[in-house]
Amino acid sequence: MGEQQRIAVVTGGGTGVGAACATALAGAGWTVAVLGRRHEPLDALAAAVPGVHAFPADITDPAEVERVFGAVVERFGRLDLLFNNAGRGGAAKQIDEVDIDEWRQVVDLNVTGTFLCTRAAFGIMRHQDPQGGRIVNNGSISAQVPRPRSIAYTATKHAVTGMTRSTSLDGRAFGIAAGQIDIGNASTEMTARMADGVLQADGSTRPEPTFDAADVGAALVYMASLPPTANVQWLTVTATTMPYIGRG
Repeated sequence: MGEQQRIAVVTGGGTGVGAACATALAGAGWTVAVLGRRHEPLDALAAAVPGVHAFPADITDPAEVERVFGAVVERFGRLDLLFNNAGRGGAAKQIDEVDIDEWRQVVDLNVTGTFLCTRAAFGIMRHQDPQGGRIVNNGSISAQVPRPRSIAYTATKHAVTGMTRSTSLDGRAFGIAAGQIDIGNASTEMTARMADGVLQADGSTRPEPTFDAADVGAALVYMASLPPTANVQWLTVTATTMPYIGRG
């Protein structure tokens, strides 16, 4: 018999970091289910990359999450890896000017969506045979240090760190490893604005460097390839010259 098929779910998988990570996993032999709200980018990625399969879903909806994870297991038989990548930011505003509805939308996707997917994957991994799996969260370097005027995004990414810690602890008894990758300025549509200048802690606006999102994919493949007895708990990958160390 050949090597057992390895099944991964990548949320926010149609574009940007998610698409780069799904592509890298597929290139390493994984079967990858990409989740996202928009059909078109998911379908395009699945058509272009062998081993990638589109599963449209709104991960902020508990019923949708239950449905789509059930569909993945029904099709592929198990789940070995979840990469919680889906997330969004908010408008750069002073704290007292933050729109409450936007705050709730950021929390809904970054925190509740991550929890719902973790909850679904944990249940599958806990009860499947052989038991176990791996959950990796995209924390962003905002899980460590904030940008100016980013309270909603920063708060939610700190919450993701708490979920990573709790998942690591609670997963021990079931062979479920959990880790976090904190990314700084991977080149995507979301970071295109970096070239025009980004608000810095000293009040200035300056361009920031980016790096190839494929390098995030390579980092995730490394984390995912470890045996069940080893785990990368925290991994930070940034553009080498970005203002992160010594920020402010």
